[in-house]
Amino acid sequence: LSICQARASVMVYDDASKKWVPIKPGQQGFSRINIYHNTANNTFRVVGVKLQDQQVVINYSIVKGLKYNQATPTFHQWRDARQVYGLNFASKEEATTFSNAMLFALNVLSILVLCFLAG
Repeated sequence: LSICQARASVMVYDDASKKWVPIKPGQQGFSRINIYHNTANNTFRVVGVKLQDQQVVINYSIVKGLKYNQATPTFHQWRDARQVYGLNFASKEEATTFSNAMLFALNVLSILVLCFLAG
């Protein structure tokens, strides 16, 4: 179940050059980014498909406690142990739509953990 859709360029931070680069070399341009909610096991994924050639550029499992940062109105980022990911959105509206869904997902995941601990 898709809980949001937005257009964005998917980037990763390259420590060596100290620059944001496309997640896959030569993969500039916009992708359709969805956040999917698997209601059966209450998990969430960020999936990005290139508008140009329909290639999957990101398929990322959202985990509890993920640090999501709205760096600018149209550029948002998050990190895990290996990588810093960035999304450069086509518009402020799409960035807002995506961040609302991401914050919803993180909220659901943290509530689930609290329910599990309480139970």
